[in-house]
Amino acid sequence: MTDCMPEFPVWRDPQGNPVACVEKIKVMHENLTELRQVAQDAFEDAILMGCDEQQIRDYLAGMMLSLVNPYSQD
Repeated sequence: MTDCMPEFPVWRDPQGNPVACVEKIKVMHENLTELRQVAQDAFEDAILMGCDEQQIRDYLAGMMLSLVNPYSQD
C-alpha cells in the first residue's frame, strides 16, 4: 500500500495572486494533511467492515463538495 499525498499546489487568492504568507501556507498544509489522514482512516475502516470501495469514495467526494463557505458574500 502506498500512502502518498498529492503535491500541494501554489495557493491563490480569489484574484489569482499567490498566497505569500508562510504561516498561512503552513497551516493550510497541516490542515489538509490531517484531513487526508482522517479520511484515509475512515476509508480503511469502511472497507474492513465490508463496505463497497466505490461507494465510500463517492460519499467522501460528496462530503467535500457539500462544504459551505461561511464567509461567502452571496
